[in-house]
Amino acid sequence: MTDASTDTDHVPRPLPVTEAAAVAEAILDNVQQVIVGNRTEIEHIIVAVFADGHVLVEDVPGVGKTMLARALAASIDCSFKRVQFTPDLLPSDVTGVNVFNQQTREFDFQPGPVFANVVLGDEINRAPPKTQSALLEAMEERQVTTDGTTRELPDPFTVIATQNDVEPGRTYELPLAEIDRFMKKIRLGYPSTTEETALLERVSGTHPIDTIGSVVSTANLLRAKNTVGAVDVSEPVRAYIAALVEYTRNHAALGVSPRGSIALMRGAQARAILDGRDYVVPDDVQTEAKTVLSHRIRSDSGGDSGESIVERALKTVTVE
Repeated sequence: MTDASTDTDHVPRPLPVTEAAAVAEAILDNVQQVIVGNRTEIEHIIVAVFADGHVLVEDVPGVGKTMLARALAASIDCSFKRVQFTPDLLPSDVTGVNVFNQQTREFDFQPGPVFANVVLGDEINRAPPKTQSALLEAMEERQVTTDGTTRELPDPFTVIATQNDVEPGRTYELPLAEIDRFMKKIRLGYPSTTEETALLERVSGTHPIDTIGSVVSTANLLRAKNTVGAVDVSEPVRAYIAALVEYTRNHAALGVSPRGSIALMRGAQARAILDGRDYVVPDDVQTEAKTVLSHRIRSDSGGDSGESIVERALKTVTVE
């Protein structure tokens, strides 16, 4: 007998839109027990998880980047692994390694921390490009190949990477191929005085990260992800996304890739779910555009930033 939550091919059936929206709200409320403020940024991460994407969180030290990732993982009944990126970290430290078993006289694969549902790559830009590249296959194809053997990663699979932007002399620049694999790039910023006062009260005793539990099962998260795939994107909205992307290509040395346009559409679908709709409207695209497109753009030396180019695109390009 087939479980009611799956079809005959064992693919989780989509949740109704209202239930998928409730899943998102439950995660958001739970994370906010740990993170004071930053509701918009938390929503962006939930959108990425729903849309099967990855997130790069860039900011100064101490603003809660790692804590945000931990709180998200704790809110979902799934596996979580943290990788502390350092200059001496090896690719096999991320993906795993074959170890010789003296008893069986064979090599056994010991999976690395990338074999988890939520992977936190902490201070990812402290590791050299060779180690960073260990994530490329995992992030794009949801698999890892070691010694000629390919192994699938668990579903769901999301990488949340953090990087500090105040020590450029002690860090490595992320390769463009890796940056393009992050669906979103966000910043948290400093809390307001009111938020920081509330934060100090909240952590004066036991830290809330030590007490929160999961509020969403992996099964329901998978069903919510499938709900995103069923959200309708009309032809005018698809054309609008394509026109925004085309604008970036015409006004920068390196514009947004097709991977970026797909990410924007998926993000808009997930955003519609958060708003309780089963169809995408232009506002969904506009809400997602800056965090999805900006980090993929490279201007000529001294040119406009990716953010400013996306802002101009949003003001210039209209929905037909």
